[in-house]
Amino acid sequence: MRTNDELLPAQERRTEPPRPRMTRARVGILAATSVVYAAIVVGVLTNSWPVRFDWQVMLFRPYKQWPEIHAFLDYFVVLGQRGPTAVAVAAWLGWCAYKQKTLRPLLVLGVSLLLLNATVGAAKIGMGRLGPHYATHVGSNEMFAGGDIFPSGHTANAVVTWGVLAYLATTPRTRRIASVAAALLALGVGMTTVYLGTHWMSDVTLGWTAGLMILLVLPWFEAPMARTDAWLLAQWRRLRDRRAPVPATAVAPVPLGAPRSPADDETPVLEPVGAGSRAGGRPHLPQRTHTVRSERTPVTPTGSRRPPHPDRAQRTTPLGGRTVS
Repeated sequence: MRTNDELLPAQERRTEPPRPRMTRARVGILAATSVVYAAIVVGVLTNSWPVRFDWQVMLFRPYKQWPEIHAFLDYFVVLGQRGPTAVAVAAWLGWCAYKQKTLRPLLVLGVSLLLLNATVGAAKIGMGRLGPHYATHVGSNEMFAGGDIFPSGHTANAVVTWGVLAYLATTPRTRRIASVAAALLALGVGMTTVYLGTHWMSDVTLGWTAGLMILLVLPWFEAPMARTDAWLLAQWRRLRDRRAPVPATAVAPVPLGAPRSPADDETPVLEPVGAGSRAGGRPHLPQRTHTVRSERTPVTPTGSRRPPHPDRAQRTTPLGGRTVS
């Protein structure tokens, strides 16, 4: 029995790469990352060693130690900003979706960004930590003070956005190269925020773990994304077929003198409107039989066919006698 993809034309068949599965190794890494995430949050809430390390780095002021790279890092940190990175990655994945005849790349990006906004955004608002530039007391964790920097959104977004490219890679070699590139970009963006003084070091560490957890749970959403992909493609094909013009059916000409079939004799003949009655039931013209030209009675014309003229006299004698009046 053939599948739906086999019934499609060759140019419309989907060449979909294998989808990642939730293996035991991935579950173990997810559990370990969750423990690290919880340890960082507890360490910051209790003013333990993560907070002391944060203040040591902040008082070191890296942007004053190496001011020559400040201008470059101002542009480099954009690689972790959600708007520009999402647009760039979505454009590339849209091209991949067009070539592979599947919406899975765009669905994976959409689900990952939705999870990122839900989890990281809720943590930011819930813990309300202030950044280094707005700190009020030296040695304080600055928690529940109306801030929104814990965890680092730039860092988590860099992990998720560039990590999706590695997640969607079609070959093991491409996946390894993309994973290393995404890790270096996420590492650079996180350390750049520390250099610029916009985030504590614990913010960046928590952003790395939050982004990694989102990438690890994506295989659990593969089945809903597959159903959504199939439904959207089916709706698209239905809309395309509905807009396509219907070809006219060619009718073979019937030669003269060809014998008629019984089906042709049974075909009802529609009577023209007004042949026997007007609208409303009033009589219009009675039906009568029509005769062909050969059946009509010949009539010999008499008299002159020339129309009368006031200046022309009437003929009284035939022309054979050569006498006219």
